[in-house]
Amino acid sequence: MMKTSANILRSTVSVSTNQCDADCKGNSLPPLLGGEQEMSSQQRILTQCDLPLDALLSVTPISYQDYIKQGGYQGFEKAIHTLKSTGVHAIVEQSGLRGRGGAGFPTAKKWSFVLSQKSEIRYLCCNGAEDEPGTFKDRYLLRSNPHQLVEGAALAAFAIGAKEGYLYINGGFTEEIQFLEKALDEARAHGYLGRPLNGSKTGIDLYIAKSPGTYIAGEETALLSVIEGGLAKPKQKPPYYPAIHGLYGKPTVVNNLETICNLPHIVRNGADWYKRIGAGSGTMIFSLTGDIHNEGLYELPIGTSLSQLIETGSPQAKVKAVFPGGPSNAILPGDQINLPLDFDSLKAAGSALGTGAVIVFSEKSCMVKAAITYTGFFARESCGQCPPCYLGLENLTKILQKIDAGKGEVDDIKQIEQLCGMIKGRGYCYLLTGAVLALESILRYFREEFVTHIQEQKCPF
Repeated sequence: MMKTSANILRSTVSVSTNQCDADCKGNSLPPLLGGEQEMSSQQRILTQCDLPLDALLSVTPISYQDYIKQGGYQGFEKAIHTLKSTGVHAIVEQSGLRGRGGAGFPTAKKWSFVLSQKSEIRYLCCNGAEDEPGTFKDRYLLRSNPHQLVEGAALAAFAIGAKEGYLYINGGFTEEIQFLEKALDEARAHGYLGRPLNGSKTGIDLYIAKSPGTYIAGEETALLSVIEGGLAKPKQKPPYYPAIHGLYGKPTVVNNLETICNLPHIVRNGADWYKRIGAGSGTMIFSLTGDIHNEGLYELPIGTSLSQLIETGSPQAKVKAVFPGGPSNAILPGDQINLPLDFDSLKAAGSALGTGAVIVFSEKSCMVKAAITYTGFFARESCGQCPPCYLGLENLTKILQKIDAGKGEVDDIKQIEQLCGMIKGRGYCYLLTGAVLALESILRYFREEFVTHIQEQKCPF
């Protein structure tokens, strides 16, 4: 069975610990990927070190002064005084930055949708709700360097012509919100927020909005509803595309927190610099969890091998399966993990890079129980307004539990397949489709385990 708690990563690295102390406060560090082929500092953008998962809550932010010494707010100054908003958009477009929140949509293209609207009022929303199982990257960024987020959000707002931005953070991240509040106060005190910008009568300001801490509250239209004071319930698209009818009915960009944190570096260093990293798509913070010894957060160039990352995590036993991008995407069997961690390769394999939540299952794991865990999670997290979602996922969970309890029947597998086909794509948001994709892939690759449960009337694991 897959364990639920993190183990401390006990390996050391050859990078200077002084380089990491400001961010990780001297915690023991995991091995950088590939032993002697470890990443150089030029291949690390957002963090100063990889981190053991159970050391996450001990991380405290670098100071404003240290952020400035590292080039902080230089990108914002460059944008205001040299590039202007069109120049920021052009650099981000040239960089090829894609979203880190799940869909991998090109960031500049999303901005273009808002810029094409004639409204004089626009909004920026940063999505840091992060309530998907196995995902911890945004929390790490909030704890280690909140000024990076503040500068990135200010840049995004400036690029789209928004005077206000909302940093939508998981309400359970109490200490992280305190860190962010301090960073916002410091940014205002030093003139980066809340004051007229160069050549303008107005400036940009950013505000914190708290997510209720549910998975569905991270869906972009539900996010907007919460900020407006409503319930965390998605809206049907069309007509409620945020770029057209977003916050308070105005054009709105919703970008993931990790996506936004890339902006200061891209604007300061340029698109060509960014495209030289990894496979030309920058880095991503991978949350590596499951049946491995070294659970942790690894910032790696996009295009790094999935199998290499898993090997770094030190599997507890032979790998049976992996969610390469979180449990709202298809699972991959253990013999299909020699793939690059990039958007196109994983899509071609039938899965997705998603949020970079890499969840590992060993040969000792029961995949029927895995199906129950994640189908049940999405059933509980359904907002309840789409019957195919809340009723369909509830029924699927009950059938899976019946099989696991040794009471399954031959027709149960066919019933699962039929029900998945009936409900997939019939909800307002992606929750239902993601849950079904995950379940269908588990059943496709590990059908024999379901059959064995039914034939033997018990779990064989």
